[in-house]
Amino acid sequence: MKVISGLLILISLYLGVSHGSRAFRKPSEEYIHMMSALGITDAARTVFGLWAITSALLILLPRTFFFGNALRAVQLVVMMAFALKAGNYRFALIEVPFLIMPLLLIYLGHPFEEQRV
Repeated sequence: MKVISGLLILISLYLGVSHGSRAFRKPSEEYIHMMSALGITDAARTVFGLWAITSALLILLPRTFFFGNALRAVQLVVMMAFALKAGNYRFALIEVPFLIMPLLLIYLGHPFEEQRV
């Protein structure tokens, strides 16, 4: 289980940093259209980017592991809510596997956390 948890942490770290850093790059026309269709402004995009990077980094440490995964799960639910509000059901459904990942990580626990008896 520790190997699976470790791999999921690496995948979640990659996804969080790559998606979060996208908020600080020059966006493509398609990306701008998608964000505006969801009702997300440039300022909110920056906040979401910082949120994604912060939550990804927090899952690395055993002491902040739960908080980082909880932040990640909340962010995904908020994005799904924006998508549902905009009528983009496909986008909301695509986010479901990504929502399962932090919840599964919370269940599995951090691989370097000492086991409590």
